[in-house]
Amino acid sequence: MEYKRYPEHLVFGLDIGTRSVVGTVGYRENNNNFVVVAQYMKEHETRAMIDGQIHDITKVADVIRAVKIQLEQQVGRKLTDVCIAAAGRILKTVAVKADYEFPSETVVNEEHIHSLDLIGVEKAYDTIRAELESDHIHYYCVGYSVIRYYLNDYTILKLEGHKANKISTELIATFLPDEVVDGLYAAVEKADLQVANLTLEPIAAINIAIPDKFRLLNIALVDVGAGTSDISITKDGSITAYGMIPYAGDEITEAIVQKYLVVFNEAEAMKTACLRKKNITFKDIMGIKHKITSQEVLESIDDTIRKITKSIADKIIELNGGKPVSAVFVVGGGGKITGFAGSLAEYLGLSYERVALRGEEVLQEITFLQEKIKKDPLLVTPIGICLNFYDQKNNFIFVNVNGERIKLYDNNKLTIVDAALQVGFPNEKLFPRRGKTIHYTINGTKRMVRGELGEASVVKRNGEVVGLSHPIELNDRIEIIESTKGSDAVYMVSQLPEYSGTISIIFNGKTIQCPKFVLANKKLVSGFYNIQDNDEIEILNYYTLEQILEFMDLEYKETILVNNMTASLEDKIYENFSIEYELPEDAFEEEYASSQEEMNPAAQCIKDIPAESMGNSNNNIHNLQTEPSSGIRDMYIIVNGESVKLSKKKNYIFVDIFDFYPFNLSTLGGSKLITTINGEPAEFTSPLKDGDVVELYWKS
Repeated sequence: MEYKRYPEHLVFGLDIGTRSVVGTVGYRENNNNFVVVAQYMKEHETRAMIDGQIHDITKVADVIRAVKIQLEQQVGRKLTDVCIAAAGRILKTVAVKADYEFPSETVVNEEHIHSLDLIGVEKAYDTIRAELESDHIHYYCVGYSVIRYYLNDYTILKLEGHKANKISTELIATFLPDEVVDGLYAAVEKADLQVANLTLEPIAAINIAIPDKFRLLNIALVDVGAGTSDISITKDGSITAYGMIPYAGDEITEAIVQKYLVVFNEAEAMKTACLRKKNITFKDIMGIKHKITSQEVLESIDDTIRKITKSIADKIIELNGGKPVSAVFVVGGGGKITGFAGSLAEYLGLSYERVALRGEEVLQEITFLQEKIKKDPLLVTPIGICLNFYDQKNNFIFVNVNGERIKLYDNNKLTIVDAALQVGFPNEKLFPRRGKTIHYTINGTKRMVRGELGEASVVKRNGEVVGLSHPIELNDRIEIIESTKGSDAVYMVSQLPEYSGTISIIFNGKTIQCPKFVLANKKLVSGFYNIQDNDEIEILNYYTLEQILEFMDLEYKETILVNNMTASLEDKIYENFSIEYELPEDAFEEEYASSQEEMNPAAQCIKDIPAESMGNSNNNIHNLQTEPSSGIRDMYIIVNGESVKLSKKKNYIFVDIFDFYPFNLSTLGGSKLITTINGEPAEFTSPLKDGDVVELYWKS
């Protein structure tokens, strides 16, 4: 092997396809032009690969080794590292709908929307595992696309800034099976190579077919191969969705086979001849020679082309949230047939010039040192695999999460949440959890008391505290301390607004203040009773005459008058009712004083109440109020120039400010809520520390 010198480092790329393996070796010149030094293709001798997935690792490794040896002879040096790509057809796509309900009406912010999308992706992950009935296969989320959002079950274009009790999303998420990645790595390593970079075939094609300046647009790339047509959607600079339909070039070839009774290889030759000849000569299976025009062949396959392009158009619209894209680029050999691009444009409702076959024109910055190689759409993906090495994007990276090394697919927008999802960190333990809520009724009206909100999860990236949406990079050390659940709701009868005040009764001309009677599930309870979930609370606004006399240690007399009328023990005594009772003057004064002491709400005056219904004693309540909780501390911060004290918690996050600083979130005060800590943008889950300077206001 003759050693050769090259001006730059050589990059070796392999396009490991279902039918063949294409190897490309080249280098980048002047940061723009890519020079292809050598290229070699070898077909699989057996069905070692099916639909882009390796079934026989050894057989595929043998083909890879043969390609490697041929290329080594051409370039004059050993090849040890290789760039590869996973086929788009093995990606798994699932559509789901996810909901998020607020405890009460809330103004939706970016953090809420981010959480909703995460719930959707997590649900999609669970769905795809359930569909495949396997808990052992792991998947990498390589992209997701929101189809639509809902506000209180009504479709809406943008959620942020609206008040909502419930928000929902419909999204499509795409996953790459771990076993496919492992199979590719195993075959390459068995051929004495190491993987330098792994990407996805649709991304490799986009590197060539769609220039950077176009990727912010909503564009579809369709790679029409032999057995499948792979589809990817790009928007806002990244790929948002992937899809595949099982129709492509072979479907067109089969139509020619059926029409003209020829073998498959003959039909394939007739199909490609349509692109360069006016007349085609062929022999059918009976040995009869025929001569027809290319136009006749094209007319015979028109229905098949329309079937394929309609399926592709329908899939593009589905992946793009129910609407067509702005433009479509077609690559791959199957899309070269005359009429393919025009038919696809028709079904998408686009002008013909908006659907274009990308081949020679996108390979202008590619130089081939081998003279016989023609710039063709077939070469887009193999060269794109090489170019992806220079970007080092859309690759797999390793990060460390809570001591565990995990592999993530880097889609250029990885965040802490993606790492948490991949490691299986429960979504509900990322965000503060509220304690148990008490639902009860008071005099027939439904009410509830919410539990306290717990502490948010604490996230550190390389030792620095960050938010959940913070970007992550290769080899980051991530520590996630799960959020806590707040205390369960505790609410005593004495805290009810209806319980405040007393019932005033006029007894022998003097006003007696009587505490209100309370029933919990038809049983008498005191003001110290802790309300339980689903309790039916009834606060009585009356006493019976019998209860009044019992508290005053008086016997019933037939001469007793209520509002100047004779009364029985069962009669109800309401606010400001008068009672006349024959009693010596000195005895009445004594009973009056005694009754007032007994009827003090803070005393245990209702002797009919069972001891177990009394709840906490005064001493217990006092202890609960005065005994400090371990770790609880006060904190002082500056909010909009004003000193604010935060108390009763161990740690504080931004959302805690609203418990101590008067700010109306229930009414939209502008187009956007501005939240900063020490001049930096802050999220509701951002941690606070002593002395922080906070800005909180509505932006017009």
